[in-house]
Amino acid sequence: MTRTADPVRRLAPVAGLFLLAPLVGEYLLGNLPSSEILGVLFLAPMYGGGAILVREAARRTGRGWPTILLLGAAYGLLEAGLLDQSLFNPAFIEGHDFQKEAPVPVLGISAHNALSFVAGHAVWSIGVPIALIEAMTPRRSTTPWLGGIGLAVTCVVFALGSAALFYGLYEESGFLASAPQRAGTVVVIAVLIGAAFTVGRRPSPVADRRAPNPWVAGATGFVLSGLFFARPEGWWGVAAGLGLLAAAAAVVTRWSRCDGWGAAHRLALAGGALLTYCWGCFVLLRILDLASTANLVGQALLVLGAVALLCAAGRTVRTTSGEPGKA
Repeated sequence: MTRTADPVRRLAPVAGLFLLAPLVGEYLLGNLPSSEILGVLFLAPMYGGGAILVREAARRTGRGWPTILLLGAAYGLLEAGLLDQSLFNPAFIEGHDFQKEAPVPVLGISAHNALSFVAGHAVWSIGVPIALIEAMTPRRSTTPWLGGIGLAVTCVVFALGSAALFYGLYEESGFLASAPQRAGTVVVIAVLIGAAFTVGRRPSPVADRRAPNPWVAGATGFVLSGLFFARPEGWWGVAAGLGLLAAAAAVVTRWSRCDGWGAAHRLALAGGALLTYCWGCFVLLRILDLASTANLVGQALLVLGAVALLCAAGRTVRTTSGEPGKA
């Protein structure tokens, strides 16, 4: 291997995560149509930079997925509350009232949207891309990918990308959340970050039972994430969403303590969530009146690419784990 090839191979997962986070978080979701695919270059510094920083923070401190998901929730609140401010702006998307469903007037938010934004970013914008790229790089799946310089550069890129999004949207809409709303958001973000580094300090004991087949884990992830995505709007939807998140946390926590739990199970859970976006995107395109023929064709290509990536990650996990029947 030549010297020039080593840095390329070393930084390949970083570049992959940098682009995959916005592709899954916005384009595979259908929130942005495929006709605007070049916008991924504008979103990648914030989305991709955020995902990289979340992963580096967790892996550098020896922590795992509870930390990644809690930091992902903090990222989601940062984006929705302070950067694009969709959490507080009732006219964030023209023709859609973002304060209508399950309103909390004292906070100036929709509880339904708040849950969707924070959980959606934690799972799909941060968790799923990290899980896929880590599965593709099994030998480095739990180690840091960046040195000190790379980490500093990523911080700068993330800050610049976040600032560009904030000022771009502010110039377009003129909306700015109130000072108490912004201060409250900062406080909750700090609580989430504190919680992220409180959990996972001690390894959980392994239970005297076998982990389920990864296909069972994947099907469970697909069903739970699909129900979360399709839950009704309003307070019943908020209650259902919280219940689904609690159920998912309880089931995965129990399974992860079983003998035999491993990379195939983690990929299966992420794959189940990924496949939810593969059908949900077409629903969202119609809701947003973006379901033109060109956008539907482009979305179908994105879905095929996502499935191909998932299959490639599954092959890598099977090869490295020696479990050919458990992808």
